Amino acid sequence: MSDTTSPDTMPKGMFAAARWAAERTPENRNRAVDFYRAVAIMFVVLGHWLLVAAVIRGGEVELAILLAEQPWTQYATWLFQVMPVFFFVGGFSNSLSWSSARKDPEKARIWASTRLARLLKPTVPLVLVWAVLAFIAGKMGVSPDLIGAASQAALVPIWFLAVYIVITVAVPVTMAVWDRIGFLSVILLALGAIAVDTIAFSMDQQWLRWSNYGFVWLAVHQLGYWWRGNDRPTIYALALIALGVAWLYVLIAQLGFPVGMVSVPGEEISNTRPPTTAMLAIGCVQIGTILLVSGPVSAWLRNTRPWAWVILLNQMIMSVYLWHITAMIGIIGFAVLLGGIGLEMAPGSGLWWALRPVWVGLYVLFLIPLVLIFLRFESGSRAAREAQPGPSQSIAGALVTCGGLVMMALNGIGAANAIGVNWIAVLLVLAGVGLATKRVW
Repeated sequence: MSDTTSPDTMPKGMFAAARWAAERTPENRNRAVDFYRAVAIMFVVLGHWLLVAAVIRGGEVELAILLAEQPWTQYATWLFQVMPVFFFVGGFSNSLSWSSARKDPEKARIWASTRLARLLKPTVPLVLVWAVLAFIAGKMGVSPDLIGAASQAALVPIWFLAVYIVITVAVPVTMAVWDRIGFLSVILLALGAIAVDTIAFSMDQQWLRWSNYGFVWLAVHQLGYWWRGNDRPTIYALALIALGVAWLYVLIAQLGFPVGMVSVPGEEISNTRPPTTAMLAIGCVQIGTILLVSGPVSAWLRNTRPWAWVILLNQMIMSVYLWHITAMIGIIGFAVLLGGIGLEMAPGSGLWWALRPVWVGLYVLFLIPLVLIFLRFESGSRAAREAQPGPSQSIAGALVTCGGLVMMALNGIGAANAIGVNWIAVLLVLAGVGLATKRVW
């Protein structure tokens, strides 16, 4: 949610400012888009906080994954795996932003850097903090395996971010395709994803599956363009839900695809890394559902107070997303320092579930100050237009950043070197963010 009004005219206090903006929101704004984005981030946060089950076994701290400990919980990922919602509402927002920017050549030139600033800048403090923590932990004699597991867990959010960054910089191209062939682009991308899965699994060509990061998520992103086109009647929403349910049944019950919509340790196939067409199927169900309730949601958001909360959450959404696992690991670390209090229970046991509200409450208490400290990095670029890079430099910077982010998402930030830190990945992120947001050529 952005506002062009001078900060001097805005009321003090974050919620007061959000309420001020809510009272001045144009009537034609699709408020449901921002609401779904805020709700989705809450599902991601809660899902991760329940997914990672820290436990002490054999005197060692282990970050167990609940989905492997209690397989029945894999069905819950159908609710908590909301990446399709992010790409869907992202497609809506990106199409709206690019359609406006391309009317002005100068706005079009800096569109990518402006859009990337809010995505990339918040990653810098996260990466630097974890680099320092990895260095200190290594010098204190903490196991490299534990450093790797903790940092990899904390940096899980950047896995999605790297993919979303690439799809964002491709918006001028994907919008041009949409303008030419419309909904056919969604169908072609979905057919591409199906073809990839068919060839990869039937001919044992697993390497081909990585191309589905493009086919699957671009298809969902294009659906956001379709939503922006005009209001969709209920029949479209019901058709998407029916298609998704039938698709899931065929994939899981008939073809043996995994039930879980996130990676599960020990399972040979993951529906998310890289994505299978199961992500398109669950995306159809989720998108159909949110389209079905968009009318009542939009009407409710005409009320100033709930709409102000949505604005407030959207202003800090990247900070919440990037730091929520760090907050969790911080609380687990305190529990270890206190002698492992609360970490002896078997994940998924009755007592373990009974104490989840307490643990979630502690995670929230630690997350709040982290968000308040690092929120300043989330604001969009305020640099003068002439100081902002053009598309070629921004895209180059985004790709360099993604290279570093993917390295850390795959292996954590620790490394077997003198400083115990993967300094190459850190430098790639720092250089990439700078290149994407500050004009060099």
